[in-house]
Amino acid sequence: MQTVVLAGGCFWCLDAVYRVLRGVSDVVSGYTGGTTVHPSYEQVCTGTTGHAEAIAVTFDPEVIPASVILDVFFTLHDPRQLNRQGADVGTQYRSAMFYDGDEQKALFEAALERAATYWDGTIVTTLEPLGTFYRAEEYHQDFFAKNPGQGYCMAVALPKVNKVRKSYAEYVIAA
Repeated sequence: MQTVVLAGGCFWCLDAVYRVLRGVSDVVSGYTGGTTVHPSYEQVCTGTTGHAEAIAVTFDPEVIPASVILDVFFTLHDPRQLNRQGADVGTQYRSAMFYDGDEQKALFEAALERAATYWDGTIVTTLEPLGTFYRAEEYHQDFFAKNPGQGYCMAVALPKVNKVRKSYAEYVIAA
């Protein structure tokens, strides 16, 4: 099993997308990349902690390759938007890949190079060393499944889930 930590806007969307993929055994929403110890959602939302809303995705590379996990990341958010995704604005919504060691950093660099071939404009996704990853509050875990009718889920998360279902159909869990 492998785990990658990714940030690309609100973690609810990332969480929702990765949960539909075969080979993904766990998705944890949390906070990383900042200086505050054990930050709360409210603190992270101020943009003053330095943390990004992120997910830790654990997957079986024999079922879904790491390259696909990372290509999905660049499909489900716009890596050209600096410190924002749509209406979510602030450094806590930055596009970032948090690497755990040189091997993972190289994997992330290769994914950035692939993404540059299909996105016009400058990609602003940062590569940052993985520090402490703090699990978000329980109500953020699997938020989309728990709140399918919630406005943000319907307007923002669902279209991303549907896009990935279509683009990566061979890796999607059968309904």
